[in-house]
Amino acid sequence: MDQPRLYNELAYLWPIISPPGEYAGEAAEWRRIIKGKLGPARHSILELGVGGGHILSHLTQAFQATAVDISTPMLELSRRLNPDVTHHQGDMRTVRMGILFDAVLIHDAIGHMLTEADLKAAMVTAKAHLRPGGILLIAPEWLREEFAGPILFIWTRGNQDIKVTIQEYLYYPDHDDSQIESIYSYMIEEQGKVSIERDVHVNGLFSGSMWSELFEQVGFSLERVSLPGNEGGYGGNMFIGTLPTD
Repeated sequence: MDQPRLYNELAYLWPIISPPGEYAGEAAEWRRIIKGKLGPARHSILELGVGGGHILSHLTQAFQATAVDISTPMLELSRRLNPDVTHHQGDMRTVRMGILFDAVLIHDAIGHMLTEADLKAAMVTAKAHLRPGGILLIAPEWLREEFAGPILFIWTRGNQDIKVTIQEYLYYPDHDDSQIESIYSYMIEEQGKVSIERDVHVNGLFSGSMWSELFEQVGFSLERVSLPGNEGGYGGNMFIGTLPTD
């Protein structure tokens, strides 16, 4: 699958437009759920699709973490932010490390699974890296029955050196309700100059019943919990799969 420009030559923008500090509250929910399921120990966790490592940066004190991502530039960002975390480059559909963890986490990177086969493959990867009784946590940004596009988001972030205004237009491409497409423009103000970059992201869109069916097919017992939603109406769902102990 093609990677968006944000995960390649525009990766330097990621810590600016989506700063690590903005993930503290969300990470606290993940930490609470993992501890509630597995107990208070410093459990081993694997994040598939770690991106720039922003959520993970709030979890490393509580857990022994390992991270996987397909993008070299994003892995470099995460390595700098999380120097004590072991990082591997790989595709969440196919990577195999031969290591078992107490929990596997997949955040919004799960949106890059564009088909049911992709999504199931990512769940199979997670299962291959979990000990008996381990848990898989996935938090998709959208469910099919909850997406009512098109939607336009506009926001600005910056630091002392650079300011970026982001516009995201999110819609169904070609009237296909199994995928959604985001057209991004980044207006970058730096050293008195302004430039505009364009990017396109395509994400898979699955119903809650499809999520439940795939978890069951792969061999997990499933719990669905509600999380505080993000501004703009996305997020708010987490699927927790538990492997049997025998």
